[in-house]
Amino acid sequence: MALRYFRQLYALDTLDTRFVVPATAPPKEALEEAKLDPAGPLPVQNGRGKSKDIGDNVQPPRWNTTEFYFYGVVIAVCVVLMFKSVLDVSSESHPNYPKFSHLLDDGWIPGRKVDNSDAQYSGFRSNILYLFVVVLLHPVLRKAYDSFWRADTYTQVRPSAAGNGGLTMGLTASAAADARLSQRVSFDILFAGVFLVALHGFSTFKILAILYANYSIATKLPREYIPAATWIFNVGTLFANEFSRGYSYATILGIFLSPPSEKDDATMNFGELLDSYGGLMPRWEILFKFTLLRLISFNLDYYWSLNSRASSPWNDYTFRNYLAYTLYSPLYLAGPIVTFNDYISQQRYRPHSITPARTTKYLIRFLIVLLTMEVMIHYMYMVAIFHAAPSWSTYTPAQLSMLGFFNLKHIWLKLLIPWRFFRLWALLDGIDPPENMVRCMSDNYSVMHFWRGWHRSFNKWSLRYLYIPLGGSAVPGAWGRLLMWGWLVTLFVLPEIIASYVFPAKKWRDRPDAYRWLCGVGAVGEILMLMMANLVGFALGLDGLGELVRGIFGTVQGWVFLGTSCAALFMAVQVMFELREGEKRRGIVMKC
Repeated sequence: MALRYFRQLYALDTLDTRFVVPATAPPKEALEEAKLDPAGPLPVQNGRGKSKDIGDNVQPPRWNTTEFYFYGVVIAVCVVLMFKSVLDVSSESHPNYPKFSHLLDDGWIPGRKVDNSDAQYSGFRSNILYLFVVVLLHPVLRKAYDSFWRADTYTQVRPSAAGNGGLTMGLTASAAADARLSQRVSFDILFAGVFLVALHGFSTFKILAILYANYSIATKLPREYIPAATWIFNVGTLFANEFSRGYSYATILGIFLSPPSEKDDATMNFGELLDSYGGLMPRWEILFKFTLLRLISFNLDYYWSLNSRASSPWNDYTFRNYLAYTLYSPLYLAGPIVTFNDYISQQRYRPHSITPARTTKYLIRFLIVLLTMEVMIHYMYMVAIFHAAPSWSTYTPAQLSMLGFFNLKHIWLKLLIPWRFFRLWALLDGIDPPENMVRCMSDNYSVMHFWRGWHRSFNKWSLRYLYIPLGGSAVPGAWGRLLMWGWLVTLFVLPEIIASYVFPAKKWRDRPDAYRWLCGVGAVGEILMLMMANLVGFALGLDGLGELVRGIFGTVQGWVFLGTSCAALFMAVQVMFELREGEKRRGIVMKC
């Protein structure tokens, strides 16, 4: 029983039912089918809603074979050694410990310090208890608001008299959906107003000014100018927010009011007074990047609706709905990103994908991830080590590699935890956003699949509003380390594309094991390149990577480490392949 629940806990549909329910299936009926055993077959097509006969391409399970028993033993030993490498260099007995010990704080685990030196995660970690209080308070306030203001049509849809009941029933259901939308939007605006003032203080007025300007672009400009004006305004706002550091009131008043000289001090003092209360998060412009994505979503959804008013009623695109969407509290701080049309649809009709059982499992998975992060930063101090930047030559190639690997794992977790926290809040509130992190960072053997599953809602946003409108091409860009990282990732996609043409799967159907092993060799190369790119962008930098390469290729110990690492990665990839085959046996075909 416990094993069955564990399998359900880590089933794909616990993360997001979009992975297992085809887009063309009636939602309620499809989700009834999705309640089957997660190890059993599902009458589901692929994630795009198209039928997919994959029976001939799916191999029988290999878990109970000598090959995979051997893989399991080797992988278990490797995982222990990986953890031991970082634990050793994090111990007080290591020569470099005094160089980073000042970055450690007292932890809640007895006898352990905690590495809370990452500013981004530290800010979330220090406020998570307060956020939990808000998450618990939010649905209680909504229920209280609904019970006081709600109309009867919100909760009860009754058929009319016999004779024309079908038609009237449809109209009544539509009226109930509109009432639900109006009711929820009203509460969202009120709560967002309080939430925004608490977060950003007087900077709330700056945010509202930007929102109004963007709405005016969509609704007041001639239709043909909306897309270009939307992109110019929002990209310009992104840079202006950054360069001006959020627009100081003292600077604004000094420039635009132009008071007489004897009133200069009074004007500056008033501006400084407004600047002095910036709320819990004075740097509002940092968080506003996600809001800009929602501004673009609204404008372009509205622009496309102008050609199909019958399916997109005018009253959907009101300023009231726009304000509720762009400032929706559960997703305001970090996403995931929901398009405007999706938000309005879910406000009208509660998604069938949200059930108490599924939300409870999602909560348990979140708590497990949070506890994993807490244990890791109490025992493994790779973030502090990288901040202290000691001499990399004091570490063995294995230790330096594992420091880089677990630093990447820390980055993955510090993004995963806030995304899942805020998505959990939205699920509790009756909104089902896309899941941002599809797979564990260590369960990826393809560069293309990795980036489709990393920040998945942004990937889908980019496809809908950028990639497809531009005809399927877009130009990435970044600065410094991230520029090099971006070029490396782009470069490392090429071998995967070339290999898929040189070794097409259809030519190896009669030799599935040989093809599986051949793909495993290629996947090892992909993983090494992906790790190298991420080490440059987020951990070691070029200097540290150079030291790692010299340590590996310049010593016998390094060559032994490289060989054993490649062998272990090959076995891990075979396990990943088998996990994907298990998904195919259930009818799930994912491109990530």
